[in-house]
Amino acid sequence: MAKIQHSSSPGTRWGRAVVIGGGYAGLVTARVLADHFTEVLLLERDPVDSGTGVHPHVPQGYHAHALLARGGDALEGLFPGLRAELAELGAPVFDYGERINFLLPTGYAPSATVGVSVQTFTRDELERRLRQRVLALPSVRLLAATRCETVTSSAPGRLDRVRYRTVGADEGATESGETTEATEVTQATEATQAADATAAEATEVTADLVVDASGRATKVDGWLRDARLPVSAKSLIKAKITYTSACYERPPGDRQDFDVAYQMAFAPGVPRGGVILAVERHRWMCSLFGVDAHVPPTDDDGYLDFAQSLGNPRLAEQIKRGTRQGEIHRYTNPGDEWRLHHKNTRWPERLIAVGDALCVFNPVYGQGLTVAALEAQLLDGLLRRRRADGSGLDGLSRTYLRGAAQVIQVPWTMATSSDLMWSPEGQPLSARFAHWYNRHVFALAVHDTDVWARFVRVLNMTAPPTLLFRPRVLARVLGRALSSKSSK
Repeated sequence: MAKIQHSSSPGTRWGRAVVIGGGYAGLVTARVLADHFTEVLLLERDPVDSGTGVHPHVPQGYHAHALLARGGDALEGLFPGLRAELAELGAPVFDYGERINFLLPTGYAPSATVGVSVQTFTRDELERRLRQRVLALPSVRLLAATRCETVTSSAPGRLDRVRYRTVGADEGATESGETTEATEVTQATEATQAADATAAEATEVTADLVVDASGRATKVDGWLRDARLPVSAKSLIKAKITYTSACYERPPGDRQDFDVAYQMAFAPGVPRGGVILAVERHRWMCSLFGVDAHVPPTDDDGYLDFAQSLGNPRLAEQIKRGTRQGEIHRYTNPGDEWRLHHKNTRWPERLIAVGDALCVFNPVYGQGLTVAALEAQLLDGLLRRRRADGSGLDGLSRTYLRGAAQVIQVPWTMATSSDLMWSPEGQPLSARFAHWYNRHVFALAVHDTDVWARFVRVLNMTAPPTLLFRPRVLARVLGRALSSKSSK
């Protein structure tokens, strides 16, 4: 076991970090930790390797993903050259205003340069590239098909001792109840794997830092209860949205004047939406989504019918032109969930959380990947400062969680203000105002490229929401609202 360091000399690396969860958030965090610890153990319950992209415990991985401009910049900083690497595979890089066919609730957004560059690709390829890079780092050691059983304490006031067990591939892949496309195995093989899983002995290690990157299914509440510590409060917003997604090979020579076609859902009158993205290897990645009872089908005819019911015809056109690859996948997100660890006054030392283990966003807004990258960036800065002044790791957990809460607050407020409007009851005044204001901003944006560019910057987290409340925009919104009221 690595010796726990209560303090350190300036510049000295700490001993061991353990990351629980080897998905996207775990990978970007492991990348940061590799700069500050001599050993980084990456525990992943699925049987992944350096060539794995999407894996069974990432059910949303088969769906369209967006990396907002700020997240793209953060990821490029952590993985220099990643953007060019993906571009070589055909993942386009483009100005958000020039190559997006965006249907707002009030009409189509203008096609104009806005100075915000983004790139589109599949989650599958992104994770594969990140995993290859992270596993090539000498201090990182992947423990695949390995389940974290619990996290306990080696000393009062901390949770830093991780107990894990290697499991059979079948057990690790089916625990979540998600279906997979793995090759069927014989009953004899299954029995052997089960026996191996049962025979595997648990291993326990003590870490200088433990990172919970285990996603929405995190067992952190149990860890805290077992340590007789209070469980953190949660902020929950019910917003049931179902995604049905498929990937399509584009016809040879296919050229379009857009790289993204999008229709946003907007309460209460637009419960259906969808997006189709140009991605690597000359394909379209399409996700159709619906709120509550508006569930996109998983058969080809029903899928196309749902796409044709949208106001933006570009999605159905490309579905008809393309050749589907693989299965049509469905994923239902029950809502938004933020574990308020930063408000837990007895939160233990040496344990932090990242990604969905900390905050689950409604995927429709494309914020999750970006926020996880920003959390990793935050952690990197904190660790660099502590190494520089030799202050050690005591107090890091609370400092990090407070900083992560600041990262989360703006995208959380933007997302939940919209999600709350789907509920017929309990709509707070702040959400009703935000919804009202956004509706007028959208109405202005279809005719005003400056308003549209401001909205794009806020959406991509490269500017604060206050950019949409500057005097010019505020005056136009109020003027339009008064004009609409007087015309009734």
